[in-house]
Amino acid sequence: MNKPVLACYDLAKSYNDGTSKIEVLNQINLEVNAGEMIAIVGNSGSGKSTLLHLLGGLDRPTQGKVLLNDKNIHELTEIEKCATRNKYLGFVYQFHHLLPEFSALENVGMPLLLRGEDPETITKKAANLLELVGLEKRMQHGLGQLSGGERQRVAIARALVADPLCVLADEPTGNLDPHNAERVLQLFFELQKKLTSISSLEALVFCFQVSLC
Repeated sequence: MNKPVLACYDLAKSYNDGTSKIEVLNQINLEVNAGEMIAIVGNSGSGKSTLLHLLGGLDRPTQGKVLLNDKNIHELTEIEKCATRNKYLGFVYQFHHLLPEFSALENVGMPLLLRGEDPETITKKAANLLELVGLEKRMQHGLGQLSGGERQRVAIARALVADPLCVLADEPTGNLDPHNAERVLQLFFELQKKLTSISSLEALVFCFQVSLC
């Protein structure tokens, strides 16, 4: 039996505000297998983003473990954890977090630049992904020349450029109008079919507000 791409077991997260314990997540168990696309749905404040941050190693759990490619990421050093995230995970957020001083092409290639890959490889991979998300005519445009939906497509291409095993998308349509939100969701479905056969991408995990479903 194949092992999950990403999994958590008995995962819990709580905070202490000085007077009481605030329990955000309690005993969460989840396995994400190759070829799966999973949606985590809940009300605002129900812990969806917290769960994705724990799965991505961006926050530490109070208890439990997270296995990424069969490694407990919270047992790694910070340097090892950063390297593991860069190698195996892609992130897409509600707000695109693109760099305004760079073009769409440069933004997509940034993760590979941080890896130290050569400029020719970076440009080729970034251009291929921008073409895949339908922005082949917008590669040299700055953020001010792109619509909200186009910026989010650039963010999706950036999340995929390093050939991750899994993409974590935290309310990726939450900042878009209904038309663009639908287009971005459809793009994810199309990308999963295309990329699982030509890259290392194996799974997608989303979180959404109840009102979007």
